[in-house]
Amino acid sequence: MNIVWFRNDLRLADNPALTAACASGDPVVAVVVRTPQQWQEHLDAPVKLAFWHDALARLRVGLQALNIPLRVLEVPRFDDCAPALLTLCRTLATGALRFNYEYPLNERRRDRQVKRVLRQAGIRVEGFHGDLILPPGVVLNGKGEPFRVFTPFSKAWRRLLLQGDFDCLPAPRPRTVTALQSDPVPVPDLAFDAELWPAGEAAAAARLQQFVADDLGVYGERRDYPALDSTSRLSPYLATGQLSARQCLAAARLALGSGWLESSWVNELIWREFYRHLLVAFPQLSRYAPFRPDVEARIRWLERPERFEAWCRGETGFPIVDAAMRQLLATGWMHNRLRMVTASFLTKLLGVDWRLGCDYFMSRLIDGDFASNLGGWQWSASVGADAAPYFRIFSPMRQSERFDPRGEFVCRWLPELAQLPARQRHDPATTARVRGLAPIIDYARVRKAALDAYKGA
Repeated sequence: MNIVWFRNDLRLADNPALTAACASGDPVVAVVVRTPQQWQEHLDAPVKLAFWHDALARLRVGLQALNIPLRVLEVPRFDDCAPALLTLCRTLATGALRFNYEYPLNERRRDRQVKRVLRQAGIRVEGFHGDLILPPGVVLNGKGEPFRVFTPFSKAWRRLLLQGDFDCLPAPRPRTVTALQSDPVPVPDLAFDAELWPAGEAAAAARLQQFVADDLGVYGERRDYPALDSTSRLSPYLATGQLSARQCLAAARLALGSGWLESSWVNELIWREFYRHLLVAFPQLSRYAPFRPDVEARIRWLERPERFEAWCRGETGFPIVDAAMRQLLATGWMHNRLRMVTASFLTKLLGVDWRLGCDYFMSRLIDGDFASNLGGWQWSASVGADAAPYFRIFSPMRQSERFDPRGEFVCRWLPELAQLPARQRHDPATTARVRGLAPIIDYARVRKAALDAYKGA
């Protein structure tokens, strides 16, 4: 009997742990371990958990078609996974357990504990890098050290990719019928917009194909315009493993042909890889330590809870910032450029510690991804790997005028601004008269103070 342990890899295709479990010919049982207390401590968003559970229910159907029963365990925290899995292995007379790695520190500690406990009991345990295209530790500089800057990492990553095999694994074939029955998937008292985010491997594959057909070719030109909805919207599926990065890469290669590896969308996949490699190489990042402590040591984060709360509610008085935050509150998702704009606004203009914004995003995002979220927030605060230059402070007005020139996006989330001419929908002083909400900072003065503080750092 073989067990495959599903976590954030809720798919049948291109799942190396599942493929390996099925390769022996022995019966296979799937298991998930729900850890509600750990999820709460990790600030996993309710919308993400609801999406994950719906995807799990659909995975259960797919597993049943392969005659692979699904067992659902529940323990409070990661520390409780090893004894629960050991009990299951003994109950089923299991000889091997396989899983795909996750890379934050707590997840890695959990997996090491599971390996130790089960191996001591004579059970084989194997881990696979199903969440990455290239495993951590293989993309190194000339000194054999991890890259700290993205551009040389991406060049080395591309070279290594072309030297290996990155074809996707097919879904396993049906197994011999077993007498074991699947457990029901609990339905949590949580909700998400199933029309906006249809769950399941089939829905993820369909969305990938639609993006490739309609938007991939113009992604580089249109991705920064939030009103166009020209991004892939695949991040929730990647975060929960209903789709693999390798499948995305294969779709890009097939669609773009020559030059596919240099496309801007593939570059985003490499950023995802970069942040995961950093988590493994520099474990202190998982403890919210800045990658550049020398810079952060000279920055004084301000205790301004009222400003932070206004930012969370989308009530700063700056239209593009508030519209972006309203999008997050309503959908559990935010356009990528606006994540940078809102993060820059919170850290550099409001002077609020990036950790507060990082946690808030995780508590709201349907695509909450610890590595990418952490890396993005440190980048925006200029304390991370390959961070934004200290002098890069996104002007909310300039960003709005440039990437939402007609004010279509801001009007979608702040409909009261529709009565204004397009050119007036970006200025906080003008929109204040319509919204009855004055801007919470004097932009010019605060920007100068921020530049002076970062220049000193």
